[in-house]
Amino acid sequence: MVHSRDSRSGRQPRLAGVRTAWRVVADGEFFCPDCGGDRCYQQLSGRRRLSVVGVPVLPRGEAEPVVQCSLCHGRFPLSVLEVPTTTRLTALLRDAVHTVAIAVLAAGGAEPRAVRETAVDEVRAAGFADCTEERLLTLLAALTSEGQAAVAMELRVALNALTPQLSAAGREGLLLRGARIALADGPYGAAESEMLAAMGTALGLAPADTERLLTAARALPGSAGR
Repeated sequence: MVHSRDSRSGRQPRLAGVRTAWRVVADGEFFCPDCGGDRCYQQLSGRRRLSVVGVPVLPRGEAEPVVQCSLCHGRFPLSVLEVPTTTRLTALLRDAVHTVAIAVLAAGGAEPRAVRETAVDEVRAAGFADCTEERLLTLLAALTSEGQAAVAMELRVALNALTPQLSAAGREGLLLRGARIALADGPYGAAESEMLAAMGTALGLAPADTERLLTAARALPGSAGR
């Protein structure tokens, strides 16, 4: 690298070096690790060039593409886009609880009023404030008309999308939501136990942990399963 001395500062200004020319190729919203929240971003693609006195003269290949936060201007690898935004994560959790409620109702039956009310309460608490028994039962009828395999598939799809983003406590909490619905009318039935065990597997919980949580759920306040 070539330098010349700046007589006024005593420093050596850089006359030649490799610079990157960036261009915007995409934009959107992402979860910024530095800001700690949802932000707008620009995806940048760059080409490196050897510059002499600020003038690009020789190409030096492509630079690794980056994602730049529009607020803090931090730059990150493209893998940062794999992390869901807070808005997206909230939607995934809401949809998962909704699917869990329907799966438990499909396994244990929706006839007991206490079960329906508990299912509605759990879905509302997750973000579907306008959920009603009628809406839940309509969706239940539509899904169960395709058979139990369709219910199990719907559950796996919802949980597979969410599970990688949840901590162990979050995954356990989701299983307990299903357990509370199942216990609203008494101890677990055989079909409910099977469905909750499948739920634990989809959430990445060890069978022993699933069993421990389902046992502990019986002692929770308001449980009718004791």
